[in-house]
Amino acid sequence: MLFKIGRKLSTSGTISSIYEIYNPPITVRIFFFIIGFSFNTKKDKDNFSPGEKLCNALQGMGTTFIKLGQFLATRPDIIGEDIAKELEKLQDKLSPFKLIKAKNILKNELGNENFNKIINFSDPIAAASIAQVHTATINNSSQKQEVAIKILRPNIEKIFNEELDALMLLAYIVENLVRKTKRLKLIEVVQLLREVTNIEMDLRFEAAAANELYENTKKDIGFKVPKIYWDFTSKKVLCLEKINGISIREIENLKSLNIDIKKLAKDIIQHFLRHAIRDGFFHADMHQGNLFVTQDGKIMPVDFGIMGRLDKNIKKYLAEILYGFIKRDYKKVAEVHFLAGLVSKKVSKDEFAQALRSIGEPIFGQSVKNISGGKLLSQLFEITEKFNMQTQIQLLLLQKTMVVVEGVARKLDPDANIWDISKPILENWLKEVKNPINKANEIMNEASEVLKRLPDLPIIMDRANDVMTLIAEGKFNPNTLAYRSLREEKLKLELMRNKILGGVLVLVIFVLIVFK
Repeated sequence: MLFKIGRKLSTSGTISSIYEIYNPPITVRIFFFIIGFSFNTKKDKDNFSPGEKLCNALQGMGTTFIKLGQFLATRPDIIGEDIAKELEKLQDKLSPFKLIKAKNILKNELGNENFNKIINFSDPIAAASIAQVHTATINNSSQKQEVAIKILRPNIEKIFNEELDALMLLAYIVENLVRKTKRLKLIEVVQLLREVTNIEMDLRFEAAAANELYENTKKDIGFKVPKIYWDFTSKKVLCLEKINGISIREIENLKSLNIDIKKLAKDIIQHFLRHAIRDGFFHADMHQGNLFVTQDGKIMPVDFGIMGRLDKNIKKYLAEILYGFIKRDYKKVAEVHFLAGLVSKKVSKDEFAQALRSIGEPIFGQSVKNISGGKLLSQLFEITEKFNMQTQIQLLLLQKTMVVVEGVARKLDPDANIWDISKPILENWLKEVKNPINKANEIMNEASEVLKRLPDLPIIMDRANDVMTLIAEGKFNPNTLAYRSLREEKLKLELMRNKILGGVLVLVIFVLIVFK
């Protein structure tokens, strides 16, 4: 498999594209030449940028590499902003598998009784790297309902895991051959890709995500999530309400239905922010292909494989940090980071405040339309690197989705200003978070949790005292596996805490501009 991957990388032009972006040492070039040797010496004469060539090469390599490229597009902190933008163009349109195979999967997954309730099962209307989609009608509870059915490709999980194992080995070899490549985090990239794709390959997770978004937004005017039909959903099959709408990219068709395009641009931005900051749960792949509009102007999303989540604590710290930024009190913002444990106590508070000022002041001093998102992101990564902190994935996902949503809105309305549109949503959020009544309720809830655990406190203290006694008597060796495991868990928690900071700053920049 490793040899097969090497040949794919070589003959597809991926390696030559990477060589144009990075200048690896001769040892890496020799390594790839040996494992990917090919008699194909055809040169790519197209006048494409290195990022475009890489995108085209990955596209031609099939399922795993398309997903790898799509995943890397969400990690500009690893591959750089320019390449990430090119990889966002990756399309995973592949040839569909046969209709008879799709029906066999349905029958095996749903059983004969439910399978027989499915009628008018269509040919594939869309085929991607992991699954394909059909339309059908189901006799559910004596009612006929039009649905869309998503079915995983046969053996896709086995294919992915085999190729990812080979990619992991390849990443390990390259990192150990050339120490400088460790900064590219190749092993981490492959491992994260494995985690993401394994979730995508269980359609019950996607169904659960869609259902949660449905429950959160069912009262939101102008936004509608398709309903999930759980009786016809399994690990390899997802059944949901059929979308009866027009793609948001078909602007002329939308105008012909007298849909207010400017309002639609405003709605897409505000709905996204409302889901992120109100619910802490948002659709993280809101490109044009995943958004439809009903005849009455409602926005309907599809494809819930990539979702983002912000927990209560992150949102709480964000509120405090953003409030300090809006007041341009950088020392206060720095103090919040230290109090929250997001920054090591070894870091100079004054130096950190100065770094925050270097982001904030240039924003306050210029017009919104002159601000470069790429330049701000570059500054953010420089700061996180300086203070030895890593970007938190979910907040990086939030920032990326902001950019995509803004792009969709501006294609609908070139004059749309994401900052002005976002301001009322963010103002309401800050007022709610800073509201004394809400704070009192939060304190009461936290106190309630403490009281619930109070009866266990003597037991916990006794256990801690026993451990300390054993250590003092030399009966509990700090070098034992149990002790090391405990220490590792503690380090994991500390690392998780520190990862939050980088992502926090991304949203800080965004809201800072809004309140300019």
